[in-house]
Amino acid sequence: MHRVRRLLLDLTPLRISGPYRRLWTGMSLSGIGTHLTTVAVGLQIYDLTGSTFNVGLVGLFALVPLIALGLYGGSLVDAHDRRTIVLATSSGLLLVAAAFAGQAWLQLEQVWLLYALVAVQNGLYGINNPARTAIVPRLIPLRLLPAANALNGLSMNVGLTVGPLLAGVLIDNVGYGWTYSIEVGLLVVALTTLFSLPSLPPEGAVAKPGLRSVLEGLAFLRTRPNVRMTFLVDMTAMVLAMPRVLFPGIAAVALGGGPSTVGILMAGIACGSVAAGVFSGPLGHVRRHGLAVVIAVIGWGVAVTAFGVVVGMAPGPGPDGSATSMLWPAVGCMVLAGAADQVSSIFRMTILQAATPDAMRGRLQGVFIVVVAGGPRLGDLLLGSAGELAGEAVAATGGGLACIGVVVILALVQRRFLHYDSRNPTP
Repeated sequence: MHRVRRLLLDLTPLRISGPYRRLWTGMSLSGIGTHLTTVAVGLQIYDLTGSTFNVGLVGLFALVPLIALGLYGGSLVDAHDRRTIVLATSSGLLLVAAAFAGQAWLQLEQVWLLYALVAVQNGLYGINNPARTAIVPRLIPLRLLPAANALNGLSMNVGLTVGPLLAGVLIDNVGYGWTYSIEVGLLVVALTTLFSLPSLPPEGAVAKPGLRSVLEGLAFLRTRPNVRMTFLVDMTAMVLAMPRVLFPGIAAVALGGGPSTVGILMAGIACGSVAAGVFSGPLGHVRRHGLAVVIAVIGWGVAVTAFGVVVGMAPGPGPDGSATSMLWPAVGCMVLAGAADQVSSIFRMTILQAATPDAMRGRLQGVFIVVVAGGPRLGDLLLGSAGELAGEAVAATGGGLACIGVVVILALVQRRFLHYDSRNPTP
């Protein structure tokens, strides 16, 4: 029994810290709503236009505000009470969710409006997420950061599992209006959990938010090769080999099943991440965090390459548009990809938090969210274009192979990262 407990997720951060427990609960609820809407927007745009490229454009409209406000938001986080910033931006995200629901109920069917709402949503998220993440080291001991990051990853991936599955089922059965409205309800409940957080003013000298503060954060990053490497390897994986933008087209022409297949494929990534999180106990004993990150990202590239091969072998939808049996090997590849991504995420976040002083955490978390959320959006644009030109199977296979190659090159150039030791967290 003791050996089984050592394999399972460490719940200590939730047990010892009430504020962290409330933050985690709110993050879990809002995550379900966010991922539900992400899938719904892609499907709605595909329904309106029939174009994978237009679905990929969602990435462009999300990326610009995410980069701008993610970087500036990090400077806000380092200059103001983090509880206040989380509450304000969470309220804004609730209003955007209500606008998504409103356009669906009114049947406006305007692609430009969906793009505009995505832009506002991602701008707010670019401020909200760095604030939430920078709060965590203030609520728990540093020795528990790997366990807390595993819990945070589990929360995110439960949302990434439940949200897409709900989206596929709801859109098929009750339409976009109810689907978006459920996100509104989830965000209302999530917002109430945040009011009980303690005040979290910045520690030490406070830098005035703005361009100078952002540049100070970027200058700090240039002097921290191990922290910088966590961004580079993740950007490589997300830009070159995040296949989610291909899912609507794959469901339509290769695997069949329509929106339900899209939801299942998205949930496959999340199921793998959840499984890796649930059995993350042994990860707390790993010292070579950099080496673990490189191995995990290569694993992601291998899984995405295999996914592309499976899609290329698929015979197409059944006569009635039903899903082919090749759906399940494709889902298996996404499960493996999700598990690799979760392991990478746990160690990348731990390196960032442990090797960064509190006065810089907001700005570095701002850069982190630009990479973590902006990378997949840029990947949506890249793979969406590749899928339109060469087909979804070729785009996925080529992206996975490119990811493997670039990560190997980065590891050979920055060998110091492979020897990063968690007992001596040198930046």
